[in-house]
Amino acid sequence: MRTKDFLRGRRRNELSAEETDALEHAVDAVEVLPPRTVLASRGDRLNRSTLIIDGFACRYMDARDGYRQILSYHVAGDFIDLHSFPTRYIDHDIATISKVTLAYVRHDRLEALMTERPHLAKLLWFSTMLDAAQHREWIFRIGRLDAAGRLAHFICETFYRMQAVDRVQDGTCDLPLTQQDLGEIAGLTSVHVNRVLRRLREDGLAIVGRGKLQILDLDRLARLGEFKTDYLYLEDGPWQE
Repeated sequence: MRTKDFLRGRRRNELSAEETDALEHAVDAVEVLPPRTVLASRGDRLNRSTLIIDGFACRYMDARDGYRQILSYHVAGDFIDLHSFPTRYIDHDIATISKVTLAYVRHDRLEALMTERPHLAKLLWFSTMLDAAQHREWIFRIGRLDAAGRLAHFICETFYRMQAVDRVQDGTCDLPLTQQDLGEIAGLTSVHVNRVLRRLREDGLAIVGRGKLQILDLDRLARLGEFKTDYLYLEDGPWQE
């Protein structure tokens, strides 16, 4: 099933069998793309939204001096550009990070789904609210944490998101990011990233490298990054009634 990871680990259990089937049949096309492929550029008008079946992508913006700021990191089950359905165009760039398998849902099909199935519309809206919650955390992370805290927070967030879509095994998951990518996520130079990753490894917190993330001590890592899971709205999180 191409949409099986959508809201997995969050409110997937609220999707009825009929809603799941409707979302699955709304997929118009599936495409496999290589790493570092631009999917959409700032100002593009979009007529479809993109769900990651497998792989990784990001949203980013380029500064005049050529430096890039990564705005969000996306994993399986994420709609990268669902917000383009109401806005019609995007105000940033989107690109793959790894090889990805993508499912496309045309906006006219989304409109029909949301009109005919208001509960499904609410869950699609909820997924965009997850994006907003993560954006707030990223602002906090860059604005208030030191270099080690920024990377620790991002590592914790990524680990929990990968765990939610069942892509963690023995404390290890894929993380196909270069040190330059991590710098563009955390607002750091590659040299600074290298020093922080070495510290995390030597302190027995996490190992990042060769496309993998291995968690050694999640509790200590979370304390370093002032990380809490509530904004991810996980199934076992504090938002549950």
